[in-house]
Amino acid sequence: MVASVLIKQHLIDPVICIRCNTCEATCPVGAITHDDRNYVVDSEKCNHCMACVPPCPTGSIDNWRDMPREMAYSLDAQLSWDELPDELSEVELRRVGIEEVANTALESRPPARDASDPAQLAGFQVSHCASTLPPWSAAHPYVHLYGVKASEACILATVTGNVRVTEVGKEYDTHHIVLDFGSMPFPVLEGQSIGVIPPGEDRQGKAHHARQYSVASPRNGERPGYNNVSLTVKRVLEDHQGNPVRGVASNYLCDLLIGEKVRIIGPFGTSFLMPNHPRSSLVMICTGTGSAPMRAMTEWRRRLRQSGRFEGGKLMLFFGARTKQELPYFGPLQSLPKDFIDIELALSRTPGQAKRYVQDAMRDRAADLARMLQDPNCYFYVCGLKAMEEGVVLALRDIAGQAGLSWDLLGASLKREGRLHLETY
Repeated sequence: MVASVLIKQHLIDPVICIRCNTCEATCPVGAITHDDRNYVVDSEKCNHCMACVPPCPTGSIDNWRDMPREMAYSLDAQLSWDELPDELSEVELRRVGIEEVANTALESRPPARDASDPAQLAGFQVSHCASTLPPWSAAHPYVHLYGVKASEACILATVTGNVRVTEVGKEYDTHHIVLDFGSMPFPVLEGQSIGVIPPGEDRQGKAHHARQYSVASPRNGERPGYNNVSLTVKRVLEDHQGNPVRGVASNYLCDLLIGEKVRIIGPFGTSFLMPNHPRSSLVMICTGTGSAPMRAMTEWRRRLRQSGRFEGGKLMLFFGARTKQELPYFGPLQSLPKDFIDIELALSRTPGQAKRYVQDAMRDRAADLARMLQDPNCYFYVCGLKAMEEGVVLALRDIAGQAGLSWDLLGASLKREGRLHLETY
């Protein structure tokens, strides 16, 4: 007689996790949370839907333990870990009444949802339409060339540029940082990211974990033909109460001087990639430093157009910020040809004007977006704060509905065909 219920507990490996927030952003049931050190999974909420596993750039999310229910690791325990605990031995399992692990029936749980089945799409969830598949014509991405674990080698990059890309403000400070890899290979595509390891130790005396940043430069370098990348990094200088704030990684990066060395791991990312086939169109929706991958994609298309090597489709950019002064790259954006890219700015804190968010700008362009939603060669990319995600997807749903399209069917096809990509934090 089995005296204890055995569960399959989902855990995150703190050694190789790069704290990119992909798992928490993807989880449809709110089972994943984090503090300033670890990402963890609540065994009471996790339903093993597996939605978080494919998008994880390192594989740290794909860890499981056979655990008696009463011994399941608590959130507090997981938050204190520096590494995963060993699996329970057969002796330890017998001690709580588990006689044969292999023959013990696991607690029943709902199967993973199939986004291609409209019958399973009742109710609105962002995860039903967000794809983890790259566009079919995307270039092959290289990942994990330089290690996540302390025992694996990182790569040292040299700072060759560090300029402010927003006007001076007391609450924010956004920089464009260029890192050169010299003779060391570091192939990266638009939409991929890298991990930066800040020097020093945290409050527990442990080495800092890597922080993830989207690459803001195209595949042939920030400077064409050079082995370098650029990042868009914003540090917050004050919290909402006006108290000084200094983030560990963002502060370190924004203060870097030309010639300094930075420890880098990666690259990461296999799905938030741009299409390469002729006449493919892009709709890019971002806020703040979520503009980094959009800048990379736009610049690659601009270079191809300039060289006459690409028969491109339409480019649309919905770019949101509180004020014009907080928009990274505002000046360069204004110089892009109007027949190359269609730009809609959404400013939410302009004095004397009504608040306008990216989803409001999208609704204003509903007719154009409805056509692009129906175009199988059009791909949608959303990057920015987590708070924007649901509003953007709801706007797409409403635009589709107004055009007489079934969102259940359309959302499923966007996911299945790798046409809607979300990267929020």
